[in-house]
Amino acid sequence: MPIEKNLTIVNKLGLHARAATQLVQLANQFDARITLKKGDKEADANSVLGLMMLESHQGEQVGVIVEGDDAEQAMAAVEELIEGKFNEDE
Repeated sequence: MPIEKNLTIVNKLGLHARAATQLVQLANQFDARITLKKGDKEADANSVLGLMMLESHQGEQVGVIVEGDDAEQAMAAVEELIEGKFNEDE
């Protein structure tokens, strides 16, 4: 059963290359499929290019869908990364 949540991108630069790379590295730690959606676009959290193509900017919402054995832990980790501004200073 997939877990779905809408999260707001809060870091100043949005889902840019470094942030997308961090998300991919995080996603690879879990036995779960993580997908991000924005509007009619969808990207696998294992693809830096796919995530960047979502063009998610500060203040915009993305849907996060997680399914698999580690779904709950993966969702919590993704939420923490996004709400923590991808560990950026600003």
